[in-house]
Amino acid sequence: MRRLAFLVLLALEFAVCGCANNTPSTVTNTSTTGNWEAQLINPSGGQASLLNFVVSFNVTNSGPLKINGFGFFNDNTCFSKDFNSQTETGNASFTTDSTGHVTGTLSLKITSSTTGSVLTLTSNPDGLTGTSNGTTTTTGTLSNGVVVGTWTLTPGATASAKGCKAVNAPDATFVMCQNAATCSTAAAVAKPPESVAALFDPPLSFSQPAAIQ
Repeated sequence: MRRLAFLVLLALEFAVCGCANNTPSTVTNTSTTGNWEAQLINPSGGQASLLNFVVSFNVTNSGPLKINGFGFFNDNTCFSKDFNSQTETGNASFTTDSTGHVTGTLSLKITSSTTGSVLTLTSNPDGLTGTSNGTTTTTGTLSNGVVVGTWTLTPGATASAKGCKAVNAPDATFVMCQNAATCSTAAAVAKPPESVAALFDPPLSFSQPAAIQ
């Protein structure tokens, strides 16, 4: 009789554990896709508008950015004309609430292997925003993505000799727009050269707004 009671209790314990393991998730997962255009602004002047770029990356919820393509829109003295001479690293961390609103942070660093220059972008707290179509059982896709924050530039020795100047001011800001049309502030860039568009699949297609002086 005691053995039977023990087996019954053991069966109940397994049943309880099974129910606990089947507790529905309350987390909504979101993944980023697409191309992001970055517009750099520096009220103090300099080559900010020449450092505008486009980048393509993927990440889900948080972690390192998987960067699939990168290119500057214009030639500048801080980075090499060879678009393959830069390395890009970054991280993102964002959450999605029950209404599909996404908030979080993003950082991105571009380092030139030829000039030694380093461009660093850091979003404001909750500076990454957007919307997601994800649910607690499906991974959504980020749309209407926007990142705002500040940036710094540390020129390498070769770049400094060509006139590239350091930027480390709190009013040096940037806005990054997912798939270009999602930002209310249009990126002030020239039409990208074919060598930039070729870095992306599918190829990039951009309008040509007036450049900011």
